Amino acid sequence: MSAKAVSNDGGHTSHGNDEHHIIPLATYYKIFGILIVLTVVTVAVTFVDFGAFNAVVAFAIASVKAALVLGYFMHLKYDNLMNRVIIGSGVFFLIVLWIFCILDIVTRVSNESPL
Repeated sequence: MSAKAVSNDGGHTSHGNDEHHIIPLATYYKIFGILIVLTVVTVAVTFVDFGAFNAVVAFAIASVKAALVLGYFMHLKYDNLMNRVIIGSGVFFLIVLWIFCILDIVTRVSNESPL
């Protein structure tokens, strides 16, 4: 009869030294409340004319909301550094592509019809 190793964790295998961080429910409620307030601010900002900065303000609010979702609801705040690097590199290349699109729009030559 062969001896099998018996684990005390209910049969679950360990995946290394990483432990899950337990976030209190009150923190989720606070972050949810902040997201709701920022959504109201986003709607309120649409009624204010910031001129050329309308898109900048909208992107800034959306970036704060995305950072909160990534940090708390996706547990990136308490995760290891490698996942932060992966998310950061994705955001970096998104910004690079966005800058290329802006440069393309800004440097276009207008072709007016002679009619």
